[in-house]
Amino acid sequence: MDLSCTPEEEDFRARLRRWLAEVLPGLPAKPAATDWPGRRAYDAAWQRRLYDAGYAEVRWDADPARRLILLEETERAGAPYVGANFVGLLHAGPTIAAEGTDRQRRRWLPPILRGDEIWCQGFSEPDAGSDLAALRTRAVRDGETYVISGAKIWTSHAEVADWCELLVRTDPDAPKHRGLTWLAMPMDAPGVTVRPLRTLAGSAEFAEVFLDEVRVPVANRVGAENDGWRVSMVTLSFERGTAFVGEVVACRRVLGELARAAHGNGRWGDAVLRRRLGRLSAEFTALWRLIQWNVSAFRDAGGPPGAGSPPGAGGPPCPFELGGGSVFKLRYSHARQELYDAAAEVLGAGALDAGHPWVADRLSSLSYTIAAGTSQIQQNIVAERILGLPKGR
Repeated sequence: MDLSCTPEEEDFRARLRRWLAEVLPGLPAKPAATDWPGRRAYDAAWQRRLYDAGYAEVRWDADPARRLILLEETERAGAPYVGANFVGLLHAGPTIAAEGTDRQRRRWLPPILRGDEIWCQGFSEPDAGSDLAALRTRAVRDGETYVISGAKIWTSHAEVADWCELLVRTDPDAPKHRGLTWLAMPMDAPGVTVRPLRTLAGSAEFAEVFLDEVRVPVANRVGAENDGWRVSMVTLSFERGTAFVGEVVACRRVLGELARAAHGNGRWGDAVLRRRLGRLSAEFTALWRLIQWNVSAFRDAGGPPGAGSPPGAGGPPCPFELGGGSVFKLRYSHARQELYDAAAEVLGAGALDAGHPWVADRLSSLSYTIAAGTSQIQQNIVAERILGLPKGR
């Protein structure tokens, strides 16, 4: 499999680098981490810059390699991340692009790409644990609307979101994986209550969301009724795969910073630390190659992550459909934690300074083996879909 870029892709990379060099120096200061309305406005303004320059649609371009280049170069240049609208840009938007109707694409994709509308994710529930299919939020059809009652948790940026990608149970009598439906719910609908949750790091980007007979039009359903499990797997394929591209680039940058800091404070003489940093460098290089391999496979198969080959194509399924996204997410989650454990070694007593960005990232890294599917769930997927082992009892 060819992992190199074509001349056209390298030309795209060069043009993007020139544009970033021109616009980044003029950006305003980033708002405080606790100022969510300010962060929403800041992130949306950056997305609008990308849109006006013609780069926003590259995120969902037919050529996955260009998406990879966009994420790689913006992170390397220190450009703003997707921020408050990571669900819209990296999860909901790609899912609607892959599974939505023409009307749904026209309605929701342009506002996401322009930065006009922010999305959050309503999948996890307080009593479902890691078993997403055990969710109990109920949607009862009433004519051309669904009436929804239940609760969601760990809903990122719900307090500033306009829309929610919501997974609900529409057939309580069906097997638990077959009675689910994927809906787009307006966050300002009557009956929606948002309660922010404060994390270990002191931030409040998560929330509980309570739904009391919220009415959502049937026209907001993406995919068929009771086909939500399959649609949600498309969403999670994006979440566990290409959504982490920028973060892998950031981790490789942090590795270089750790090495320079260790040289500066005398810790480079520790042979154990040097070996640890060297192994982590190899880890993140391998993860980057895995990303390239997956992207190249998407291009060869002609379909989005998790969707396999397009109908009638007759080609092999994409690696993410077979569990490749779980392989990547599983290893990346643990490698990120190990990276910031190494950062604590480099910092020494400075690792107790909660205001240091590496310390904050170390705290946030603890969530990575839980968010987007726990490591135990990813191991099960790899065992069953890739290794062909029987399901555990």
